[in-house]
Amino acid sequence: MTLETEARSGARRDPAILRDAIIRKLTYDVGRSQNAASDREWFIATARAVRDLIVDRWMATTRSAYETGAKQVYYLSLEFLIGRLLRDNIDNLGLTEQVNDALAPLGVTLERIRMVEHDAALGNGGLGRLAACFMESMASLGVPAFGYGIRYDHGLFRQVIVDGWQHEYPEDWLAYGNPWEFAKPEICPEISFGGWVEGAVADEPCVWRPDEQVHAVAYDTPVVGWRGRSMTTLRLWSARAPDPLKLEAFNRGDHVGALADRVRLESISKVLYPGDETPSGQELRLRQQYFFTSAALQDLVRRHLRVYGDLASLPDRVAIQLNDTHPAIAIAELMRICVDLHQLPWDEAWRITRGSFGYTNHTLMPEALESWPVALMERLLPRHMQIIYVINARHLEDVRARFPGDDALAASVSLIHENAERRVRMGHLAFIGSHRVNGVSALHTDLLRRTVFHDLDRVAPGRIVGITNGITFRRWLHQANRRLCTLIEAAIGPRFRDDPQALEELVPLAEDAGFRGDFALVKRLNKQALAETIRGELGIAVDPAAMMDVQIKRIHEYKRQLLNLLETIALADAIRADPAAGWAPRVKVFAGKAAASYHRAKLIIKLAHDVGAVVNGDPALGGLLKVVFLPNYNVSAAELIVPAADLSEQISTAGMEASGTGNMKLALNGALTIGTRDGATVEIAERVPKETMFLFGLSAEEVAERRARGAGGWPAIAASPRLAAVLEALEQGAYSPDDPGRYRDLVASLRGPDPFMVAADFEAYWAAQRRADRLWQDRSAWVRAAVLNTANMAWFSADRTIAEYAAEVWNIPVHRRPLVQAAEAAAAQEGRRGG
Repeated sequence: MTLETEARSGARRDPAILRDAIIRKLTYDVGRSQNAASDREWFIATARAVRDLIVDRWMATTRSAYETGAKQVYYLSLEFLIGRLLRDNIDNLGLTEQVNDALAPLGVTLERIRMVEHDAALGNGGLGRLAACFMESMASLGVPAFGYGIRYDHGLFRQVIVDGWQHEYPEDWLAYGNPWEFAKPEICPEISFGGWVEGAVADEPCVWRPDEQVHAVAYDTPVVGWRGRSMTTLRLWSARAPDPLKLEAFNRGDHVGALADRVRLESISKVLYPGDETPSGQELRLRQQYFFTSAALQDLVRRHLRVYGDLASLPDRVAIQLNDTHPAIAIAELMRICVDLHQLPWDEAWRITRGSFGYTNHTLMPEALESWPVALMERLLPRHMQIIYVINARHLEDVRARFPGDDALAASVSLIHENAERRVRMGHLAFIGSHRVNGVSALHTDLLRRTVFHDLDRVAPGRIVGITNGITFRRWLHQANRRLCTLIEAAIGPRFRDDPQALEELVPLAEDAGFRGDFALVKRLNKQALAETIRGELGIAVDPAAMMDVQIKRIHEYKRQLLNLLETIALADAIRADPAAGWAPRVKVFAGKAAASYHRAKLIIKLAHDVGAVVNGDPALGGLLKVVFLPNYNVSAAELIVPAADLSEQISTAGMEASGTGNMKLALNGALTIGTRDGATVEIAERVPKETMFLFGLSAEEVAERRARGAGGWPAIAASPRLAAVLEALEQGAYSPDDPGRYRDLVASLRGPDPFMVAADFEAYWAAQRRADRLWQDRSAWVRAAVLNTANMAWFSADRTIAEYAAEVWNIPVHRRPLVQAAEAAAAQEGRRGG
């Protein structure tokens, strides 16, 4: 039996057949003999052999969706932070044991070769990781879906720390190719920019005469659902110039100039989030957003017409989900396709467009909602600007008819912000052009209705719904914390792997001293692995018995790494003053990237290193406090840190974190949470026992009230000698003797406006940390709380989230039991085979 026939038969994989397939891939795909192969070459051969097992079911899933007339989801996201895929795919196919057995006689281990796989550098943080979780959950639940994004050559960036400062270098994740993807060069829609428009009436068919075009070349990666029962497709677009070079210029000797147009056009898919401090950087970002949304819409319309013949049925057969505001230009693009290319009347095109789109908002910060200068839009996308003007005119006509005389309301909900520089509000466009708009936590949804979309909610009541984010437990528990999964399975059986609700069976075991001891041992082993990595990468020795106090997320002022660092300085001062006061030994673990142009965030990274340099070398602290910053944070780093964490820092300014998913990953793995009442942390607090949370700080309402009355940070500083001493030390250069003035502006912002309530929340944060200290001293009580955390996190599964999207936004039937049924079928099949 060959590997392919074995895959189609559903038979248990024979390790010998799998081994032969891997050797064939090594020989004929990689071109290397067994005795000369490197770990990377073994990885490529293994990945290709596993990919062969995926293909038949992947194609069958896609074919079945059309044959049954199933409604399909098209998920548009600028980021897909998928991480490494070898273990993900092998686990979801149920092949881990067989792959290990296949590789062992070859002198190769799965653990060794999986480490050479590059993390796909296609995202920055929670937004991209959420998109990756959703693609896997849709596959696991049998929701037919395509994900559309950009195949960045270099992704975000590789973070290198030099003397405490962040430096950005290209992330060369494609240097050795991507063994999981299929290039589809025959799928390459043309994407247009610039030019002019022919046509007298903007809401009737017009002809766009662009002055430049670029091809979007498709690359497909199958996404494997749990137990391999279904697949989805991640289709990423790479920019390719129509002409590789200007040959006449090249032959004249202008070898660089001959490539200029190609370089400019193909820069669209070079990096994620290019710097936008310059006009050219802003234009490139807009080009990126239009590039992938136009390619996606052209592709999905082509696929739809091939099967169903016309666009009238698009809302019945297709659900297009905008993951945040980046793809909002898709609203105008689908209108262009309907009106200009398919000659549909405007009202029919608008029915199709609004009926097809849903919009997920991920932020309450106005700058992240995005707006583009009208002048840039008119130059780069002239037809789309015309369409936006018509959408806006009809929208405002309706608003004025329903709310006569309310000019302030009309100005607030207009797609065009009429300030000194007229700008297109892309969040408004996404809202108006979608039939559902969702927030990503209960608090975030409430704040959407009350703040950024308050007036839009008045004119379209009921359009906003709340769907709290979730994470895929397959990645963040089953794979990232295999020791804990083994312990859980021994205690309650394997059902939790298919039904997260089964984790609740751990609740009584929190009172079992033996189970608590085993749980603590798992955590200790995970912490030892992290400590070894810290020593290997940073040369810093940390004690695995200490509390691993973890803040791992994008560096941003509202996420308040600064608050954590100020408390760290205050803690060091307090330990020096009274070393015998019963302090809990701590390792403060930071990781995250700052946007290339975000200078204040980069300064906070430097502060983390400056604080670490002082603290880690101070014998007066007696090893009670260490500070480490792990560089180049990515999915693989998170898979190491999350299982080792004891304390999860979720300390954003209340009302500014839309949801967060790191809070869920850490809590699921037994970390206790110290946090504000913000994002999904509020909902975690509603579902876990009180003793597993250390909540503190101003509420979202209190933050808004302080901002409204202009309360700065100086009263809080005056009331806190502890904080005042910390800020004075920073001002005087105690932590930056090479540059005493380095942090004076940072301190001045706290004494002045304190926009992120760092000073205002400092004392409450300090008190919450001391509550954590006291619980840590009672090891049995701490471990009990950790077990209860894990036991009560089932609701935060991405499978639950996707089921809610399917019901409330996409109108797709999803039965919540397919995973359990698949598990039962798999167990029965194993029984028939005799194990």
